[in-house]
Parts: sequence; structure tokens; C-alpha cells
Amino acid sequence: MDANGKVALVTGGASGMGQIYARRLAANGAKVAIFDVNQQGLDATEAESDNITAFHCDISSLEDVNTKVAQVEGQLGPVDVLVHAAALMPAYSLAEHSHEGMEQLFRINYFGTTYMVRAVLPSMQARGAGRIIAFGSIAGIALVPKMGAYCATKAAVNAYIEVLQNEIRGTGVRAHLVCPPAVNTPLVDQTINTDAPGSITESKEKGRLADPEKIINAIEKGVAKDKDIIYPSEAKLLYFWRALAPGLWWKTVMNFEK
Repeated sequence: MDANGKVALVTGGASGMGQIYARRLAANGAKVAIFDVNQQGLDATEAESDNITAFHCDISSLEDVNTKVAQVEGQLGPVDVLVHAAALMPAYSLAEHSHEGMEQLFRINYFGTTYMVRAVLPSMQARGAGRIIAFGSIAGIALVPKMGAYCATKAAVNAYIEVLQNEIRGTGVRAHLVCPPAVNTPLVDQTINTDAPGSITESKEKGRLADPEKIINAIEKGVAKDKDIIYPSEAKLLYFWRALAPGLWWKTVMNFEK
């Protein structure tokens, strides 16, 4: 993807994979707006490059999203590329996860996705050009205990983006769905710091979580090949394992809880 001179908007741009993507786009000549609620991370990331402009934005608020996207368009121009990486990933068993907590997850992970897409899509369609790169998750397919609400939000995101990419096919606007495995970023630390599945805890302890730089490499290659759905690292293996041997999948992941 030729980023030079383009306007890119990256959510979750203050840390993790969103931050890595924002840095790369800026280094390749894009004017990059980053959205996050982490003001310290926003300030630090913005200070790294003259091509990065930070906006404090709560993506669970439709009003805030629309206001901040309008500010981006006013300051930088129409958005050519949306990279939507922002999310929450706490872990609780479903019997203990509060209704308020699950509702918050859906407001951020699912509705945050729909708000961001709908904020930039009309302008892209009017211009007949644009690219949306949205982070779903393999967790929406290869389900695990103690993350039922998170898995449900990502299953919803996966479905939303897959339908979207087919509805807009041929319009000049492209949507890519990214389904990464567990990645060694601050997002997975949210899981570790709550009631993490044993499989993720062990992966963290033994250094088996995916490298975020390598995940972004794989995403960039997938976008360059114009893939609809991108399964970086071990995600494709997990997809087939869950699809072809669900009993074995559940036996394996539940063994980590003993």
C-alpha cells in the first residue's frame, strides 16, 4: 500500500499494534491521525513524528467519534485509510462477568468498529477510493474459557467486516478483516491482569505470544496481496483446528484450566 501523501486514521494508536502501524504509515509519508483514550501514550507517540497528530477519542461514543473524525478531515483532509485496532480484552468467566462490563466491551469492541467505519465510509464511497483495515480476532472463531464476552464481541466484528467487504466490493473502497492470535501487547496484559485463560497465561510466561512487529508485517503483506481476511502467524492453524476438531479444541484449552 502506497502511503505517501495519504491521510490515515489509526485507532488504538497510543500503544500496541495500532501504535506500530501508525509509526510505519508516518514513516512512509502518510499524514496519520491517531485515536486513543490514553493521553500519555498519545502525547508520546505524536512527539515521535511530524506526520502524527493525536486526538483523544472514546470510540464507544458515537458523538465523540463523529466529532473527532470531522476534526481530522478539517486538519488533515479526507481519510484515505482507516486502521481500526482499538479494543479492550479483559477476562472473566461468564458467570462472573458483570452485565455492565459486557455491555462496555460491546460498546468499545463492536460498536466502536461500526462507529469508526460509518464515520469514514461515506466520504470514501463518494470518492470511489479508500481502504479499511479492521482488527477482528481469531478469538471470535477459536473460542476460549474466561473470555466469552470478548470472543462474542470479536465474532460480531468478524461478521460485520466480512459482510461489509462484500457489500462494498467493486466500489473502489476495500475492507480487510485481520484475525490475529494472542499478541504480546498491552492489550493481552489486560487479560493477564484479570482472570486470564490458562492457555494465554502459559503462553505469556513461556514467551510464546506472537511478536507484534511480525504480526504487522503479515498484515501489510496480506493487504498488499489484497486479501479479504488476513490470518497472521498461527491464526490459520487455530482456525482449522477449531473448525475441524472442535471437541479436541475444547479438551485442549480446558486442560489449561486444571
